[in-house]
Amino acid sequence: MTHESVELSIVLPVFNEAQSLPVLWEELQAVLKTVEKSAEVIVVDDGSTDSSVEFVRLAQATDARVRLIRLAQNRGLSSALAAGLRAVRGRIVVTLDSDLQSDPQDIPLLLAELDRWDAACGWRRDRRDPWLKRLSSRIANRVRAAVLGDQVRDSACSLRAMHRRESLPFFDGFHRFVPALLRQAGYRVIVIPVHHRPRRFGISHYGVRNRAWRGVVDLFGVRWLQARRLHYEAREEPPGSS
Repeated sequence: MTHESVELSIVLPVFNEAQSLPVLWEELQAVLKTVEKSAEVIVVDDGSTDSSVEFVRLAQATDARVRLIRLAQNRGLSSALAAGLRAVRGRIVVTLDSDLQSDPQDIPLLLAELDRWDAACGWRRDRRDPWLKRLSSRIANRVRAAVLGDQVRDSACSLRAMHRRESLPFFDGFHRFVPALLRQAGYRVIVIPVHHRPRRFGISHYGVRNRAWRGVVDLFGVRWLQARRLHYEAREEPPGSS
């Protein structure tokens, strides 16, 4: 498979998901059989201390579509996602989490929207998280919508499909604001309902206490970027024009 022939890149950040990965890989393989696109699966290991990397290497041994990128140490979801997005070869990019809460069967649903939209972002309409996490996310989404005016119901949903562009700003925390950042970059974005499943293995790496204040700071950073966006019209004049 040549680099130019790859149409679809799936970016999968991973941190200590050794139990989830075999199930997720089986689900992804089934979905890829239904997608009429050449594909690659980019697994970005964010400094895992379990056997996640060993499983990915086993998958590589039997499937040439699998690529492994390893961060030198644990740097967080934004860094892992950015590393994966910088490495993609496909003209279409899909992102999702590796904890099985995203359902790979929703990927064709998102891809179907890309004939009319630049990006399709998931909305976890029926969240399967503990009540405190659901409440904090609901509050965060309302505050974000009020500050940014983007009317996105679930900004942090990791399940997304988009046409590849090189215009997303990467910073610590950007993963929470991808729909807003896409729109700021000129993307036409649609938000559609996707399935959300309970976490089957391990515990969540993100909670209210470790993201609330950082989320507020990041929100106003994104608002600053929004306010400072350049707006102008220009055209090239042919020689001799008056």
